[in-house]
Amino acid sequence: MKELSRLLTSVPGSVTMAVADKAKALQAAGQDVIALAGGDPDFDTPDHIIQAAFAAIEDGATHYPPTKGTPASLQAIASKMERENGIKLDPKTQLIITPGAKWSIYLALAAIINPGDEVIYLEPVWVSYPPMITLAGGTPVAVSLSADDNFSVTADKLRAKVTPNTKAIMVNSPCNPTGRVLTQAEIDAVTEVAVENDLFVIADEIYEHLIFDGRTHISLAAQPGMAERTITVNGLSKAYAMTGWRLGWIAATPNIIKLAGKLNSQTVSSAANFTMAATVAALNGPQDCVGQMRDAYQQRRDFMVKALNEIDGVHCRSIEGAFYLFPSFPGSSKNSMELADALLEKAGIAGTPGIGFGAAGEGHIRFSIATAMSDLERAVERLAKVAHEL
Repeated sequence: MKELSRLLTSVPGSVTMAVADKAKALQAAGQDVIALAGGDPDFDTPDHIIQAAFAAIEDGATHYPPTKGTPASLQAIASKMERENGIKLDPKTQLIITPGAKWSIYLALAAIINPGDEVIYLEPVWVSYPPMITLAGGTPVAVSLSADDNFSVTADKLRAKVTPNTKAIMVNSPCNPTGRVLTQAEIDAVTEVAVENDLFVIADEIYEHLIFDGRTHISLAAQPGMAERTITVNGLSKAYAMTGWRLGWIAATPNIIKLAGKLNSQTVSSAANFTMAATVAALNGPQDCVGQMRDAYQQRRDFMVKALNEIDGVHCRSIEGAFYLFPSFPGSSKNSMELADALLEKAGIAGTPGIGFGAAGEGHIRFSIATAMSDLERAVERLAKVAHEL
């Protein structure tokens, strides 16, 4: 047999998806596993969004849509970004709707990377950033952040990793897995380093509406000097409980969108037609559903952080956004892979090992709180019983 792809052989699979799939398989086999590994909201998609999709299907939206998206859905996104993010876009030339924000991130990387280019990311990092940089032909470069200072970002930390080959910085706020929301000072640090070194910034804003305690999301593309160099990625998965709809978008300058559009048309073609009608309903319709889900996540955070910190051998920082906790297990001799295995085996709790988010995540386990409070209560009870064994 001929040799298979060396590139794909060198790239790991998604550890979050692997753990989530394992938990589902165990549940299907009859085991009582509490699945806290994935990032899938337990809420149903709001009714008015579902009805808009049904109406679109009945209206004939079952054929190929325009590859970039329907005019109405592109306009809805452009209006949302101007209204909520302070980013003014031409919907015809600066947007592409994609089958999930994950694909938008890859389009962004593919549109700017040439062989030898380096892309900086903040670690702990969502598991797919480094592999996607590699798949796009670039070299991933980690900026290691520490839990000791709440994973804070400074210009000096970024500058230390900039070389003549640096092409871009990737930023995720609110952050998966740490739950950090970047402050204005941290946004200024990213802006400063990007402008002084003529770098692109890929801003992943998928959790922008899931921010707690009255904090405000700050969009990088709206900062001075950043409109021309920022590629904004977003979608409906998290805020609107629409993970299975696979609906995201990429927003950038026309030259970047033109290249991203070429790859989109030659690979996935487009997002599904009827999901674009759902996009219009989601973004132009009532937003109280988003606030209700956010408030529920905040209540779960408050419960879980307090409960975890009451368990000997567990330390859990509070989070500012998204729906993941990232507790550590000080005093344990186990690494995060061993901890995750022990939690699954001894307590029936599926969490994601911190090493999956880079070396800076070692010693941590990521727990999703996008699940029912009753499951979170059971998870805490089980963890308390086995913590001394960890």
